[in-house]
Amino acid sequence: MKAELYKDFKFEAAHYLPNVPAGHKCSRLHGHSFLVRLYILGEVDPNTGWVLDFDDISTAFKAVYDRLDHRYLNEIKGLENPTSEVLAKWIWQELKSTLPLLNKVEIKETCTANCTYWGE
Repeated sequence: MKAELYKDFKFEAAHYLPNVPAGHKCSRLHGHSFLVRLYILGEVDPNTGWVLDFDDISTAFKAVYDRLDHRYLNEIKGLENPTSEVLAKWIWQELKSTLPLLNKVEIKETCTANCTYWGE
């Protein structure tokens, strides 16, 4: 049996978008309470009854979380233009080798604006 699960993480960070048109509100330094949702897809282990322990997801994300939380995203290598799309792909690239069952990464920068990245 295959199942998909997800685990949510929140972090606070500041950024600006350097490539938007002049006068765009996102060209100014601002912050968000980001929500990251990591989706895991795999076979349910008949012994444990789960695809992956939620604690294992938290452990895998900890180092990435520490690099993002209460940071200025534009200063992080690879996030010089930290749109939600770029951030989702960056998180995927940072996690995929240590979290091989990662299926997609969702970023919510507000309660009404989000992006989902499914990998390459």
